[in-house]
Amino acid sequence: MVVPSLPPDPPSPGGAQPRPAHLSKDSLRRAALEARKAFVRTMSDGDRALLEQRLARHLTSLCAHSSVVGGYSPLGSEISPMLAIEEARAVGRIVAFPAFDDPAKPFRFRAGDPLRPGPFGILQPRARAPVVEPDLVLVPLIAVDARGTRLGRGKGHYDRALARLRKAGARLVGVGWPMQRVDTVIPHDDWDVPLDAFASPDGVEAFNPGHHE
Repeated sequence: MVVPSLPPDPPSPGGAQPRPAHLSKDSLRRAALEARKAFVRTMSDGDRALLEQRLARHLTSLCAHSSVVGGYSPLGSEISPMLAIEEARAVGRIVAFPAFDDPAKPFRFRAGDPLRPGPFGILQPRARAPVVEPDLVLVPLIAVDARGTRLGRGKGHYDRALARLRKAGARLVGVGWPMQRVDTVIPHDDWDVPLDAFASPDGVEAFNPGHHE
């Protein structure tokens, strides 16, 4: 589904792929974030819980093939992966969350529950929790396109952390509401780390690993 606030791309002759968006990343980010907030406002608590249960079923199958799952503590209108994360823990997987030791440096994943506020207001495990290397990372986002280009909050925290994890062989799966998978082509910068897949209550969409080459 296309984010409602994003203007459509002009038609491409010969059935070519959609053209890159003419809006800047900041403009796309603002429009997509407002669209997500508007989407969530339309849901009752019960509807939101049902969608997050559907998401959990899809994520649980991904977690079953991993040893260490890197999750996230949802903020605001973000969809919650916590049902699947708790299920992964229950069947013996190590569960970890982003944790900043120094706000100026990339976060690391620490095993344990996100119990204390970090430097950016996101809950993270305690400083004494062990550092681990996830082989599956569930990544929050504002939007993602067909190439796996992720639009985040614009601070670069995830890109810096994911670049190292990608080199180590981790699978990077974006997580969001179905409407966060946009048809608009998100501008790609050299430092952006593409995702391997996108998981939503509608299922899991895998991306072409060579889409940015």
